Amino acid sequence: MQYRQLGDSDLIVSAICLGTMTFGDQNSELEAHEQLNYAMAQGINFIDTAEMYPVPPKAETCTRTESILGNWLKNQPRDRIILGTKAAGPRRAVSWIRGGPSALDRANIRAAIDGSLQRLQTDYIDIYQLHWPERNVPMFGQYLFDPAQELDSQGQAKEWVSIQNQLETLSELIQEGKVRYIGLSNEQPWGVMEFLRIAKQYNLPCISSLQNGYSLLNRTMELGMSEIIYRENLGFLAYSPLAFGHLTAKYIDDTATQGRATLFKGYAQRYSKPNVRPASAAYAKLARANGLTPTQLALSFVYHRWFVTSTIIGATSMLQLKENIAAWETKLSPEVMLEIEHLHLVMMNPAP
Repeated sequence: MQYRQLGDSDLIVSAICLGTMTFGDQNSELEAHEQLNYAMAQGINFIDTAEMYPVPPKAETCTRTESILGNWLKNQPRDRIILGTKAAGPRRAVSWIRGGPSALDRANIRAAIDGSLQRLQTDYIDIYQLHWPERNVPMFGQYLFDPAQELDSQGQAKEWVSIQNQLETLSELIQEGKVRYIGLSNEQPWGVMEFLRIAKQYNLPCISSLQNGYSLLNRTMELGMSEIIYRENLGFLAYSPLAFGHLTAKYIDDTATQGRATLFKGYAQRYSKPNVRPASAAYAKLARANGLTPTQLALSFVYHRWFVTSTIIGATSMLQLKENIAAWETKLSPEVMLEIEHLHLVMMNPAP
């Protein structure tokens, strides 16, 4: 396993991070702990979770993932594990998460961190992330910014907690020792630069990382954000490298396959777009023509991109987890990379 510095923090994270959003729904606590133990044995020291997990979010399962993880974490050497979790904001929040937070204000962020610490049975979080922006932005399959969403029903500008106020609360958590470093998730270029600018202007903590989706079907990170990551020395945490399983080809080879795309109808709508299936089939064909599995091709591509600090993988079976981790050893040839670029230009970002 390779280890990398997360942005300008002193966190040294494994190049593969274990995602946990299936724990408590598709995976039992016993299965989750088996995955965690195996990941640790393979050298993975980085675990990602969130207060709203498992997904898709439901009232009866919300926060269950953190509790399952906490029951495992309490028996581990805490200083050897880099733990990240996330606070849900109001834009997509549902009523069962802290009563449906109306804002990422001081009260809600504090309630979120205190709840997470209790469930995770730890005194601190290594990298604490805002799960999505407070303000109006396209998210989770949306791709167009809509200025009309800036206005309420009376045509007045909607209010949202300023980035400065969000950073001031996060600064308090760092000073109190509850959080070591902070990051953003599902953020847009303007937001990343504003968090950085305001932090510097008011001597507040700078973000150390950004966690956004990135895969062969969604390379929008390369359209401007990768330069920000480079110039601002940010860590990048890539999630959904297999595009909810679409890049394994299982939904092409076997239409009866059970997975998130079939179990949870209407969830992850970005993968219902027209070119998702043709692009997935094309990448699978390319992989097999070069003696690779579709999974190896998709994961190796993300694992070894120059701006990816750590790739968040998830699995519902040990077989899947072992294959995903083993794919680290796969290196794509220059010829295969050229073929990938050709397919990308033909079917660019079918699942943004």
